[in-house]
Amino acid sequence: MSTASAPGDGNSSVRRVSSGRAALVVVAAGRGSRAAGGDPTPKQYRTIGGRPVLAETLDRLCGHPSIGRIVVVVHPDDHPHYSAALGDSGAEIVLGGAERQASVLAGLERLADDPPDAVLIHDAVRPFCPAAVVDRVLARLATSDGAIAALPVPDTIKRVDAAGTILDTVPRAGLWAAQTPQGFRFATILEAHRRAAAAGRTDLTDDAGVAEWAGLSVAAVPGDPGNAKLTLAEDLERADRRLAAERLGALGDVRVGQGFDVHAFGPGDHVVLGGVRIPHTHGLVGHSDADVALHVLTDAILGALADGDIGSHFPPSDPQWRGVDSAVFLSHAVGRVAQRRGRIAHLDLTIVCEAPKVGPHRDAIRARVAAITGLAIDRVAVKATTTERLGFTGRGEGIAALATATVRLPFDVGG
Repeated sequence: MSTASAPGDGNSSVRRVSSGRAALVVVAAGRGSRAAGGDPTPKQYRTIGGRPVLAETLDRLCGHPSIGRIVVVVHPDDHPHYSAALGDSGAEIVLGGAERQASVLAGLERLADDPPDAVLIHDAVRPFCPAAVVDRVLARLATSDGAIAALPVPDTIKRVDAAGTILDTVPRAGLWAAQTPQGFRFATILEAHRRAAAAGRTDLTDDAGVAEWAGLSVAAVPGDPGNAKLTLAEDLERADRRLAAERLGALGDVRVGQGFDVHAFGPGDHVVLGGVRIPHTHGLVGHSDADVALHVLTDAILGALADGDIGSHFPPSDPQWRGVDSAVFLSHAVGRVAQRRGRIAHLDLTIVCEAPKVGPHRDAIRARVAAITGLAIDRVAVKATTTERLGFTGRGEGIAALATATVRLPFDVGG
């Protein structure tokens, strides 16, 4: 029979894992069909925050000081996905099996040539595991063969049949919901998995179950509510929103820049506004393609960075910019934000002219600006107005534009 230790905080100092002598096995060979949502990509490679889930998972764990070696177990068919997701994590790749147990055993066998003191086994689709949870799991190995992150079950549990009829209420006292990572003394969990494989036991749903079957002592330590497994399409959507909020929250230096520009009408049969070609009785005069809208957006972003203006980066006296697509200028400003590890939060553009009518082209301009800057379209505002036939725009002599850009930077960059 297995011996289950009481849940605790893992503060024992009887036996500690030395720095760098724990290994990490990340199980990423599943198919994740429940998260499909019309996308056949396995959920560990679906994107949250613009990056694969697996990449986020590894980022959270690979820098932990107690983890010295990382093995990622992948499906043989997923090479195009994992080659892009692993990045510079330094992880070793192992091909998984048909069942989770077989995949974990493949990862453990890879480590057997240079066995670590302890091993952590973690689901690829738990990208929000805090370092403190890893610490608690490893610390509890001082007194147990294994330790898992887990949370007490807060809800009343009902046993329900296939027709949805409640059969009985399950007492929740002592019930904990298992998470990962699940940590073990390496030699004992490797032997347990080997024994289970030899016995044909493929029905054990987690590694603690394998350890319990083998008669090992396994403890539960407090996990973290945020360390949730991404199972359904809705889970991926929530994770994407969480990452967006985390990243914005880390960029606490909020800057606002403004831009203003005018261009006169000249010969031509169209104008370019916000990257969109609009038929008109005249063209606009200016260096590049004279896209006054993209020019002011560029200036607004550079202003938020206190990084000069469009003329200092692209001097109008330089012939190489003659007739160029003004998207080049805006892309450059976006790149300057990225160099500062910042993010553009919002762009607001106002175009002032009597003609042409901007309204019919508003959404096309928003879409083009969003595409150039990488923003969601709901972070790009485009408005148009007139001067009631007053001034040079009112006389139909040209177009003016104004813009504001909200940029977020980390406090440790750029003062």
